[in-house]
Amino acid sequence: NDTSVVVEEKQQQQQHIMTIHTKVTKMLGIEHPVIMGGMTGVGTPELAAAVSNAGGLGTIAIHNAGDPEGGREWIRRLRTLTNKPFGVNLTILPSMGPPPPYEEYAKVIIEEGVKIVETAGSNPKKWITMFKNAGLITIHKCVAIRHALSAERMGVDIISLDGFECAGHPGEEDIGNFVLQAKGAKALSRPYVCSGGVGDGKQIAAALALGADGVNCGTRFCATQECMWPESFKQRMVDGDERDTVLMLRRLKNTCRVFRNDVSKEVEQIESEKGEEFDFMDVAHLVNGKRGRDAEKKGDADGGIWTAGQVVGLIDSIPTVQELMDQMMQEAEEVILSRLNSMVSSNSKQGHSLRSKL
Repeated sequence: NDTSVVVEEKQQQQQHIMTIHTKVTKMLGIEHPVIMGGMTGVGTPELAAAVSNAGGLGTIAIHNAGDPEGGREWIRRLRTLTNKPFGVNLTILPSMGPPPPYEEYAKVIIEEGVKIVETAGSNPKKWITMFKNAGLITIHKCVAIRHALSAERMGVDIISLDGFECAGHPGEEDIGNFVLQAKGAKALSRPYVCSGGVGDGKQIAAALALGADGVNCGTRFCATQECMWPESFKQRMVDGDERDTVLMLRRLKNTCRVFRNDVSKEVEQIESEKGEEFDFMDVAHLVNGKRGRDAEKKGDADGGIWTAGQVVGLIDSIPTVQELMDQMMQEAEEVILSRLNSMVSSNSKQGHSLRSKL
């Protein structure tokens, strides 16, 4: 997986910010190799537009709109907020009641002329085929190399390779990004982005070094001024550290990483006490989405479940999305051009000749 990273210098807001060109930035038509993945609840047009306007790829999660026609309205609203590229996420997950109208959501995405779609969850073949036939660029989120290889065979354009550090559903493979991303460089033929645990510029540089063509951020964008989460949620992330997440529902092989609060600790305790007898209905009243949405409305950070990745350990501020993007890209530049470059030296004429050829 030969990644070509070209660095351009420019003046942005009187700061020295570089532009990193990768296969992903070129394919998506974006300035920076940063994608905001689709997120339940917070994946709104306003947050997505802020990311796109800052040079990344903002993505709305269409199911957040409530129904397919609501999704259509969201896509149209997003277009009034940005003239930059954006994506729409379609996530196929188990539900406590009747499944959402996925087919109708997919049709709305196509009918509205969306150019980029992100899929996640259960076997995506049907949806990828539908979107590819309509000419969309497809991104699929995978937590394992074997899933990524299957997605490549289905024709996916970009893999979002999701490490164990991520928020939400990390799967059952438990592979962290230091190994997962390096394995992606060996095994995959399509471009991929590093997803899970990413929150600063050093990690962007590291992801590129490991073979990725960009990064996917979720939790870090939740701790910005444009995110619709209440300030109490954001402040809990600032105050927390990398240990402040809980892996729920492991015994059911439906693992979910959420922020450590009163409710998630109760779920964790019930699951531990029940052992092999643990059943989803033992905690259904604690983890249902309605309870979580109600907690958001009340600003009660301990009132329900809310997803967050281990990157909370790197969050120490609540900037605007533009400020965050500028900070990340400036830090990535410093790491690539200064720190790493300063470590490379030639100790012989032969070494100098080799380096010149490279």
